[in-house]
Amino acid sequence: MVKRVLMIAYHFPPMHGSSGMQRTLRFARYLPDHGWEPIVLAPSPRAYQQTDSGQLADIPQQVRVHRAFALDTARHLTVMGRYPRVLALPDRWVSWWLGAVPAGWALIKKYKPDVIWSTYPIATAHLIGLSLHRLTGIPWVADFRDPMVQPDYPADPLTYRAFERVENKTVEHCSRAVFTTPGTLKDYQARFSHIPSSRFHLIENGYDEFSFASIIPSVNQTSKPGRITLLHSGIIYPSERDPTCLFDALSALLKRNVINADSLHIILRASHHENYLQSLINRFEIGSIVSLAPPVSYNEALAEMLAVDGLLLLQAANCNNQIPAKLYEYLRAQRPILALTDPAGDTAEKLKNMGIDTIAPLDSKEAIVEGLNRFLSLLRENKAPVAPMDKIQSNSREAGAVELVHLLNKVAKIDEK
Repeated sequence: MVKRVLMIAYHFPPMHGSSGMQRTLRFARYLPDHGWEPIVLAPSPRAYQQTDSGQLADIPQQVRVHRAFALDTARHLTVMGRYPRVLALPDRWVSWWLGAVPAGWALIKKYKPDVIWSTYPIATAHLIGLSLHRLTGIPWVADFRDPMVQPDYPADPLTYRAFERVENKTVEHCSRAVFTTPGTLKDYQARFSHIPSSRFHLIENGYDEFSFASIIPSVNQTSKPGRITLLHSGIIYPSERDPTCLFDALSALLKRNVINADSLHIILRASHHENYLQSLINRFEIGSIVSLAPPVSYNEALAEMLAVDGLLLLQAANCNNQIPAKLYEYLRAQRPILALTDPAGDTAEKLKNMGIDTIAPLDSKEAIVEGLNRFLSLLRENKAPVAPMDKIQSNSREAGAVELVHLLNKVAKIDEK
């Protein structure tokens, strides 16, 4: 019996620069191994600010991908520097709804999927899932890679109300709501206490073994004898991953000659906020040890993780219910990790469960000084903790796909004998 799922996802190749893209891409890769045929409904590539064909080859040939009309309001509908707000609520890609609902209806008539699945962020994806579910009655699984509404997010009142409406309708009408961290799951169960707790489900993010298997670790060309190289790979948000206290700590250590350009090099790869970071680097006078690096392909990014001495993770306390998707790739790279995050958050809890205790709060210069000194000493002594492979393997994308299969079977009322 062929079982089909219509997967509605904004983040999908050829989009460039989103770690969230890997969740849908890898589910689509592994679901067919377990009897489910994915049909992906994504936006037209014109909706993406940047495209990269590098991961198009990772889409399995048997996976059907359909792209519906979509615009980015801020780029395509701006006149004299302004655009109507109604055309950017709940987000700048709401025009995708206009193209995706009729396209999804046609796909449903043709392929008769057993389940509809949509993934946030982008809020419009859940609007599309809601519309198709209500038109057809097909059970709907809503995937939340991040929480939609928090006390201080979104900051704009109009956007907040739009997100709140989408979130409420999604939780009320979906068959299952899936979350990636225990903290977010508990938060939604508490906020929607009138909804049966069985509607809420946890499927964490993960790493893809297939991607790592194809990488040949290379010698780190940026290293000098005796110099430790640390890497932060990915976006550094000025609020959620604010590096100000880290840079202040580095400045203090540099002035005390505890570190210098011959002993430490920190690479910030594909930060997406280079101007802001460069201003901080200049302000704290740490340009001799901290460098900004441009984006590279996904495989090149993984290869760099494997090559450096240690990996740097930034996560502020206002994201305690979230775990950066790249953490799972960091774990699989089996390089030591220095996590600057709230010790009480989900990210720190995940690391501690994996046997990693090199953790310091992101908002404390003094704690970072102490934590960084300890981490560098452990690296020099080859004693920095690394997660064991048996624990890492339980966090693979394939393992997550198996969890999704069980959930889809349950929602579609398919016997798993």
